[in-house]
Order: sequence, then C-alpha cells, then structure tokens
Amino acid sequence: MVTDPISNLIISIKNASDVSKDVVSMPYSALKESIAHVLVKGGYITSVEVKGKKIDKTLEMTLTYLGKEPRIHGVQRISKPSRRLYQKSKDIIMFKSGFGNTILSTPQGIMLDADAKKAKVGGEILFKIW
Repeated sequence: MVTDPISNLIISIKNASDVSKDVVSMPYSALKESIAHVLVKGGYITSVEVKGKKIDKTLEMTLTYLGKEPRIHGVQRISKPSRRLYQKSKDIIMFKSGFGNTILSTPQGIMLDADAKKAKVGGEILFKIW
C-alpha cells in the first residue's frame, strides 16, 4: 500500500526518465491525472492517456526528451503527509532561475507556480521539478 501517491508518481517519472524509458504506466487516480496534465503544460511529459475500464484503469504518460537528454533532471517532494506546507501567492518565487517549476494544489486546482502567481492564488506546495 502506497501512503503517498504523489511521491510515488514523481519518483516513478524521474526513475523512468533516468533509464530513458518512453512511457510510464501506473494505477489511475484523479489527482495523479491532474498532476500529469500540469506536467504536460510545463513541458516535462508529452502526453497523458487513461487506459482500461473502471476497475483496472491505468495512467500512461509519455516522457519528454531533448535529444537523448531527459527533460526531468530532478524532483523534490515538499509537502508530505506528515507535514503540510503552504505558500501565499505573493510569496511564490522563481525556482532554479526559471528552469524549474513548483507544483501547487490551490483552490482552483493543481497549478504551476507561474499560473498560481498570475491567478493570485496560493496553496499547498506539492513538489518541485527541474
């Protein structure tokens, strides 16, 4: 049983990109799907597809590569089940000089840091990716 599905998602994506896999597949959840769509918007994965029927749904994500170099170099889980961390919209700053993104869970849904700042909405800091 996985106690932190977000950590499992981002580490699976990172490990697959490290070994140059094209597709990552994992059990489906609506939260994972919304995070995957945000990663598509950020350019970290190419596409997201839900496969299967109600019981055996899987989420398949196609990873992005720049030549032979993976787009994802690292991930860091910030807010954990044991310690939730929140950030106000005015406190959102650029990460890795703009080459990385912070993913936030806001009242308007899962968002990239730039989108949350533009919408002037804060939320729980899920993870950082670069």
